[in-house]
Amino acid sequence: MTANGTLQIGMYLAALLLLAWPLGLNMARVYAGDLPRYVRWLQPLENGLYRMAGVKPDQGMSWLRYATAFLIFNLLGLLVVYALQRLQLWLPLNPQGLANVTPDSAFNTAISFVTNTNWQGYGGETTMSYLTQMLGLNVQNFVSAAGGMAVLIAVVRGFTQREADGIGNFWVDLTRSTLYILLPLSLILAVALVSQGVVQTFAPSQTVELVQPLQTATGMETKQTIAVGPAASQIAIKQLGTNGGGFFSVNSAHPLENPTPLSNFLEMLAILLIPAALCITFGKMVGDIRQGVVILAAMTIVLVGLGAVCVGAEQAGNPLFERLGLATRASELSAGGNMEGKEARFGIVNSAIWATATTAASNGSVNAMHDSFTPLGGMVPMWLMQLGEVIFGGVGSGLYGMLMFAIVAVFVAGLMIGRTPEYLGKKIEAFEVKMAAVAILVPPLVVLLGAAIAVVVAPGVAGIANPGAHGFSEILYAFSSAGNNNGSAFGGLSANTPFYNGMLGFAMLFARYWLGIAVLAIAGSLAAKKSIPASVGTLPTHTPLFVLLLIGAVIVVGALTFLPALALGPVVEHLQMLGVH
Repeated sequence: MTANGTLQIGMYLAALLLLAWPLGLNMARVYAGDLPRYVRWLQPLENGLYRMAGVKPDQGMSWLRYATAFLIFNLLGLLVVYALQRLQLWLPLNPQGLANVTPDSAFNTAISFVTNTNWQGYGGETTMSYLTQMLGLNVQNFVSAAGGMAVLIAVVRGFTQREADGIGNFWVDLTRSTLYILLPLSLILAVALVSQGVVQTFAPSQTVELVQPLQTATGMETKQTIAVGPAASQIAIKQLGTNGGGFFSVNSAHPLENPTPLSNFLEMLAILLIPAALCITFGKMVGDIRQGVVILAAMTIVLVGLGAVCVGAEQAGNPLFERLGLATRASELSAGGNMEGKEARFGIVNSAIWATATTAASNGSVNAMHDSFTPLGGMVPMWLMQLGEVIFGGVGSGLYGMLMFAIVAVFVAGLMIGRTPEYLGKKIEAFEVKMAAVAILVPPLVVLLGAAIAVVVAPGVAGIANPGAHGFSEILYAFSSAGNNNGSAFGGLSANTPFYNGMLGFAMLFARYWLGIAVLAIAGSLAAKKSIPASVGTLPTHTPLFVLLLIGAVIVVGALTFLPALALGPVVEHLQMLGVH
C-alpha cells in the first residue's frame, strides 16, 4: 500500500472517530429523555405523535411485547411498500409513466427496504416512480434504521435495569431515533450534497444535446436522456441509516448521486458515523464509557486490517497484465493497480475504502463495481459481511450483533477460569448463551444453505454471468449480502428473476428477524436479573485483552464457518490469477 493510501485511510478514520464521540454522547442524552437544546424544540411534535397514535410513552413493554410491536410495524411497512410498487402506474409523481413493478421484484424490494438490507435487483431510475422512491423506499430508510436502533437501546436497558419486567417502549425508541437523530443529520447531509451537485428535483428526465454525436447501428445519436429526481434526500439517509439503496441503478458511482471527491468523503463518513457513535452511546448508558471504547476499538482494528488488504490488493493490480509488459502497480506518480470498474474521480484508494466501509456496515451502497475487484480485493467485502455485519454493522444491529459475540467471549472465558460468566454486572447463563448462539449462527446458515441450493438448481445457475470460481463467488456474495442484511452485490449475477427474488427475499427476512427476536429475548432476561458486583474472579471487559478476545471470537467464527466456501471462490480465483495450477 502506498503512502497516499495510508494517508487517506488515516484521515478518514480520524474524522470518523472525532465526530463519533460527541454524537454518541448526544444520542445517549436523547434516549435518556434529556434532549439536547438543538432538538428540544421538536418535543411538542413528539408528544403530538404519541397522542395521535394512542401511545403511552411512560408505559414499558416486556421483551415479548416489544418484539411484537417491532414485527407488526415492519409487516405493515412491507405491505405499504409492496402496494406502492404494484400500483405506481396509477399513482401521482410518476412523470416518466413507469409501469407497475412485477410481483416477484416488488416482493423482494419490499422485504429488502423493510429489513434495512436495500438489496436492489432493479434499476432505480427506470423502475421506481418518484412517489415510490420517496413514500415507500425513503420512508423505510428512516424507520428500518430507527427500528435497529430501538432494538439496540432495549438491549442496553437489559444491562442497566435491575429486576425489571420491561425493556422500554418500542414506539418511543423508534420515534426518538427518527425525530432527534436521523432527521437532523439527514437534513444537514442532504444540503451538503446538494451543494456538491447531487440532484434534488421533481422535474422529469431531461433530454440534452450530446457534445459529440455518436454513431450507432440505428444511425447517428445526437441527444441523451438524463434521469433526475429527488435524489439528495434519499442519498443522505441511505448512508446515515446504513441502508444503501441507490436512487440510480449504479448507486453512488452515479455522478448525480456522488459527483465530487468531497461528496464521496462525506458519504463515506456518513456510512460508519452512527454505528461508531452508538458504541460511545452504549458506554455512556451502561455507566462505563470504557465498555463502548473497547467495542469500538475491536471494530476499528478489524476494519483497518481488512481495509489495508483490500487497498493493497487493488493497488497491486493483476499480474497477468504484467506478464504482457503492462505496468499495473501503483506508484507515487501513477494510479496503476486495478482501475476496472472504478470511477476515475475517486480512484483506487477511495473505491477500496468505500467497499470496506459499506460491507463493514450493513450499508451496501457502492461507488465501484465489486465484481471487477481482484479476487482478494473482492474477498474482503464478502468476508466482512460473512463475519455477521458486526464490524460497525448496521445502525443498532451491528452493535447488538457484536454484543452477542461479547456474551460468547465472556462465556468462553468463564469456562476457562471455572466461574459463571458475567458481563456488565449480569450473570450470563444458559438462556443467554443459547439465544446468542441463535443470533450468531442463523445468518451463516441462511447464507450457506441458500448458496448451496442456488449452485445446484437450473434457475440459480442460469443467473451466473461468469463461469468457474468467479461465478460461484457471485452467488456466494449475493447470499452473504442478503443473509447479513447488507445489500451490496458483485454485480455480475442476473438476480432480478423469480428464483433469486424469492430466495434472497426469504434470506433477508430470516436474517433480520430471527436475530432481532433472539436479541430482545436476551434483553428481557438480563433486565429481570439482579446486578452482580465485580469480584476478583470477574473478567475485566474494558481492557486490551478483552479487545483481543472479542476480535478472536468474531474472526474464528467467520473463518471456521466460511473458509471452505471462500476456498472454492475467491481463493481459487486468486491462485488462478497468479498462475498456480
